[in-house]
Amino acid sequence: SGLAKRYSSEVGTPLVNYLFANVTSNRMMCLTIGACEVVWIFVRKRNRGDLTSTAFNQAIVDFQTEVINADGFTLISAEDELVIASFDLIEEHSINSTDAILLNSALNIAADLRHAGNDLVVVAADERLLRAARAEGLETFNPEKDSQAELETLLTYSR
Repeated sequence: SGLAKRYSSEVGTPLVNYLFANVTSNRMMCLTIGACEVVWIFVRKRNRGDLTSTAFNQAIVDFQTEVINADGFTLISAEDELVIASFDLIEEHSINSTDAILLNSALNIAADLRHAGNDLVVVAADERLLRAARAEGLETFNPEKDSQAELETLLTYSR
């Protein structure tokens, strides 16, 4: 939900653009299943009439360039072990399957980063996912509700 804002103007887009301008691509990551969700958001917006066909096509091209095919931007596969290990998070936090997989992946990545003295920030606009991430001890940022100052603090903290 946060990443799609980069490619279709809506509440939170300026902060996601700020994030892209101030964080190198090698510090960003996305689950491949999350990338699929971004494309679904574009299709939904096009079908509702919120995106013209031209804007839809441009969003797809820009997304593929900056994320899918970009050097340094990390795409993470949702392997079977990750999916199965996410079952408990669905029940515990009452989140959907994709969010549970994302959360479980974020928890694993955050643990590795913390060992190296860094941290992970989950960027999303889905309040249920963000609540679950905070409950699990992760840093979060909602581009629809949080401020640029809060984002800057998180970026400094997570380096």
